[in-house]
Amino acid sequence: MNMATQEDFDFESFKKEAIAGLYAGKKMTGTDGVLAPMMKHFLESMMTGELEHHISESKLAGQPNRKNGKSKKTVRSLSSGEFELETGRDRLGTFDPKVVPKRQLIITEELEGNILSMYAMGMSTRAMRDYIQEMYAMDISAAEISRITDSVIPAVQEWRNRPLEAVYPFVFLDCMFFKVRVNGVVETRAIYNILGVDIEGKKDVLGLYTAESEGAKFWLSVLTDLKTRGVEDILIACIDGLKGFPEAVEAIFPKTRVQLCIVHQIRSSMRYVPEKDKKAVMADMKPIYQANNEQQGYERLLEFEEKWGKKYPLSCKSWLDN
Repeated sequence: MNMATQEDFDFESFKKEAIAGLYAGKKMTGTDGVLAPMMKHFLESMMTGELEHHISESKLAGQPNRKNGKSKKTVRSLSSGEFELETGRDRLGTFDPKVVPKRQLIITEELEGNILSMYAMGMSTRAMRDYIQEMYAMDISAAEISRITDSVIPAVQEWRNRPLEAVYPFVFLDCMFFKVRVNGVVETRAIYNILGVDIEGKKDVLGLYTAESEGAKFWLSVLTDLKTRGVEDILIACIDGLKGFPEAVEAIFPKTRVQLCIVHQIRSSMRYVPEKDKKAVMADMKPIYQANNEQQGYERLLEFEEKWGKKYPLSCKSWLDN
């Protein structure tokens, strides 16, 4: 597409079309989620490396083995939903992949987290080789690891560095938590994901990143990476209420409108409400964020404060402050 800035577009038309695409297009997670192609590509790359090693070992043993087409099966994971996985076959029928065995139909949360970490961490070749060996959690030869990493590493590096569109009407910046295996121990790791909606309303994961803690400086480096890869403008950036986050967005994309994520806002305000009142508070909160315009939303917020302000002042304050 041609390089462009915010002035070149009808903002309201963009907003309407992008929101339509947001709800009609793929979800971040679940069946047909935007993570599914990434999971599929990575797993198939790993199994390709396993198959090539298996055939090489067969030939060394004097067996006339070779590739013999592919088989398909539908697998399911917690976050990526269902997707079709293709596995290479060998002529002798002796190949059984280790990462996703023949009869396994569920991608475990740990394996999924490890795969996303590989995309997020941007490791050196040596580190990625060690990490893949850790993922298998079994004795595996150096030759087989080499075959697998030779298949996987180019795919990961290409994805991390691929050029992006010049303009995105909506970009969502948030994080997910996954269990991963590190040095033989399963840990929970935060993986920050950037979900973009392009001018055609299509969703795409622009990047995955990981850090020990979330902070405005971290997000500043993420936004700088997006700009380096070709993003010139973002119309609306949807973020959480992290201090300094809006300033980080403005520093890299000064014309971007910052929209606080409604899900984070609801979670923040509900934190102060006990279980017995949550249903009623949620019902009275809904008219605020479903209002047709700012004035109507503010009027409904005042009604909400009048009813619940004395009992849950902090819940009301979080809405008034934002």
